[in-house]
Amino acid sequence: MKESQAIPQEKVIILDFGAQYSQLIARRVRECRVYSEIMPGDSSVEEISARNPGALILTGGPGSVYHEDALTADEGIFELGIPVLGICYGHQLIAAHYGGREAVGPASRREYGRTSLQLASTDRLFAGIPSRIDVWMSHGDLVNEPPDRFKVLAHSEGTPVAAMVHEALPIYGVQFHPEVGHTDRGLDMLRNWLHDIAGFSGEWDMKSFIEHAVQQIREQVGSGSALCGLSGGVDSAVSAVLVHRAIGDRLTCVFVDHGLLRKEEAHTVTEFFAREMELNVVAVDASERFLSALAGVSDPEQKRKIVGHEFISVFDEQARALGDFDFLVQGTIYPDVVESGVGGSAVIKSHHNVGGLPEKMRMALVEPLRELFKDEVRRVGEALGIPGEILTRHPFPGPGLAVRVLGEITREKLDTLREADAIFEEELRAADLYRDIWQSFVVLPDMLSVGVMGDQRTYASTAVLRAVTSEDAMTADWARIPADVLDVTARRIINEVPGINRVAYDITSKPPATIEWE
Repeated sequence: MKESQAIPQEKVIILDFGAQYSQLIARRVRECRVYSEIMPGDSSVEEISARNPGALILTGGPGSVYHEDALTADEGIFELGIPVLGICYGHQLIAAHYGGREAVGPASRREYGRTSLQLASTDRLFAGIPSRIDVWMSHGDLVNEPPDRFKVLAHSEGTPVAAMVHEALPIYGVQFHPEVGHTDRGLDMLRNWLHDIAGFSGEWDMKSFIEHAVQQIREQVGSGSALCGLSGGVDSAVSAVLVHRAIGDRLTCVFVDHGLLRKEEAHTVTEFFAREMELNVVAVDASERFLSALAGVSDPEQKRKIVGHEFISVFDEQARALGDFDFLVQGTIYPDVVESGVGGSAVIKSHHNVGGLPEKMRMALVEPLRELFKDEVRRVGEALGIPGEILTRHPFPGPGLAVRVLGEITREKLDTLREADAIFEEELRAADLYRDIWQSFVVLPDMLSVGVMGDQRTYASTAVLRAVTSEDAMTADWARIPADVLDVTARRIINEVPGINRVAYDITSKPPATIEWE
């Protein structure tokens, strides 16, 4: 068994046709307390049925359903007898299935952005919704006319069939995007569809997730034992405590000091989890091993894969030394999976706990958080009783400072970066900004610049500050840190950290950039 997932009985499968909002749809469904999973849009009906969904959502996408090479759904999904909601491209797929490809065509007037929607008929989907609202449109094609036995529920100035429903079946289509915050009452529409039309109870929450997760972990591990890679970050911490709740002392946590950690990280993490959380923690100093493997390596993908490979090797060796472990616990979360290109998505960057795993492993994986977003992981942690000082820590990449020291890694560069990073965190906490920021850190680019210090010319490193706000790490915006905080941070770094003579602040959002530089 590759992974352990806490999957409840009530579930929505989201079929992804290349939409930019697929993950947002999944989040919105979960906000309505219904569990959701994303699958490729062209998944077979057998693959979909195996997940036992209670309803389907067909997402938007960049294609046109009337093109010969259009990405389409298995037509068998409409024979499953479960509610279906098509959004944008998904709406057009429904029209094409029931009315033929000619039911969909290019719009004479494209609609992008906020658009006024007029309800044309009463329906449970729009219960409690005003007759005229603003919605978010993003389409160049449209449904020309409703297929037979479909009723128009809403229209806009440029879209005659902006929402429709089958007269006898719980099949809905909307041309607009209810999942986007710019759509007025969009979450209410989804809630109406999920609860009143699809019939979900809306009882899925973090408490129920924990109950399911514990059950799944016990079933997967059985009487075996597990080894957990504990980094001290939110994801690995919650994974460790969750698995410990399921199997108790049969879990051993290994903290690997790979020499790529933040300042004083090793001591802080091992002491806290052993003392406060009563976990069995074994500390391993493998810094020489990792730094030797990374020597001379500059390519970021190669760095990530080297760190991932070494992690697994260290765990495997520890398993042999400590006992005969059957499972390896990892804190993989959903954004890791998406960015690593799993399930047909484009590879953005390989995460060591997704893309860096060797094909043959002696231990099977337990990944209890694999389907959760970061904010959901934190809520699970709260329900498990993990202190806020751990849950509010900013995310830290598995490869650590290896992907924040750009270019070749040396001990000198790592020590320089650690000191600068510690100062940045201290100043954010002093300004009471730390908890308002999703992630903050310092990057050490592979470059030198000229400066003047003490009336002498310097040729030293540049430190780049990076801080972003986000909900789930899928998108992020640069944090608007007050100038006086940036000023004192920059002055402290230059004055206190030898080898740095310039400080810059990264004001790029995600996209187009990623949060980390590598």
